[in-house]
Amino acid sequence: MRIITDERCTAYQAPGHPERPARISKTVEHLKNQNLLPVEWLEPLDAPEAVIARAHTAEHIAQVKGAGEPFDNDTPNHPGIFAHAKRSVGGALRALETARSGHHSFSLLRPPGHHATRNHAMGFCYLNAIAIAALEALATGSKSIAVFDFDVHHGNGTEAILLNHPNTAFYSIHQHPCYPGTGTSDVGKNCFNFPVAPRTPREAYRKVIGKALAAMSATKPALILVSAGFDAYARDPLAQETLEAEDFEWIGKSLAQLGIPLLSVLEGGYSTQLPNLIVAYLQGISSK
Repeated sequence: MRIITDERCTAYQAPGHPERPARISKTVEHLKNQNLLPVEWLEPLDAPEAVIARAHTAEHIAQVKGAGEPFDNDTPNHPGIFAHAKRSVGGALRALETARSGHHSFSLLRPPGHHATRNHAMGFCYLNAIAIAALEALATGSKSIAVFDFDVHHGNGTEAILLNHPNTAFYSIHQHPCYPGTGTSDVGKNCFNFPVAPRTPREAYRKVIGKALAAMSATKPALILVSAGFDAYARDPLAQETLEAEDFEWIGKSLAQLGIPLLSVLEGGYSTQLPNLIVAYLQGISSK
C-alpha cells in the first residue's frame, strides 16, 4: 500500500475545529506502528494551477490564495491555506500516478475537498482534489472515470464540477438529512445519489453501498477515484450513522474486487478512531 502524505499539512488549525491536525498525525503514527499492512511512503506531486483550473474558476483560486474573511462559519481562511489545499491536490495527483502504475494508493492529507465547488469553498474544503484528479485523468488518457464517494456528507462540490461532463460518473452514498442538504436524488446524466436516513442499521447501509457499487461496476469505468470519508462511523461526532471498522474494511474489499484500477483520497472522519478506520479500509483494499 502506497500512502501519500506530508507533515506540513498539520501546520494549520482553528481551536475547537473538528478538522484538526491530529486526523493526519495520529493516522501516520498508527500506520508506522502497525505490522499488518506493508506501507510505502510517498510525497504529493506539485499541482500546476492549469490543472487546478480545470475544476475551479480563476476568481476562486485567487480567493483561496488570499488570507481574507472566512468562507463560512465552518471554513476559515487560514493564512497559507492555498498551499495546503494545493498539496492535497498534489496528493490526489500522486495517487493517480500510482494507480496507473498498478499499485493501490491512499492520499492522507488535509484539507479535504469534496464540498468545494467550482467557485466556492465550504464545508472545510477549499480545492476539490478528487474532481481535479478526475479531470486530469481524462486529460491524460483515461477513457472514462468514476468517482465513488462514501463520506457521510454528500459530495456536492464534486457533483457540481462533474455534472454532465463526458466520460465521468459520480456515485455518492451519504446521510440525509445532513450537511450540506443536497444529494436527495440523481442529477443530470451522470450523477447518482444514494441517500440513507440517520441511524440506518449497518446491514441496510451495506445494501445501499452494494447497490451503488453494482451500478458503478456496470458502467465499466477505466479508473475509480474514491472520496474516502470515515464519518459514517457509529461514534463520529458530526453525523448519526452506524458503521463499524469492519464495514470500512468491507467497502475496501468490495472496491478492490471490482478489478478496476483505483485510488483513494481522504475526505471526512472526525472521531478519535479515524486511524483504525483508515487501516481497516486499507486492509480491505489490499486483501481482495
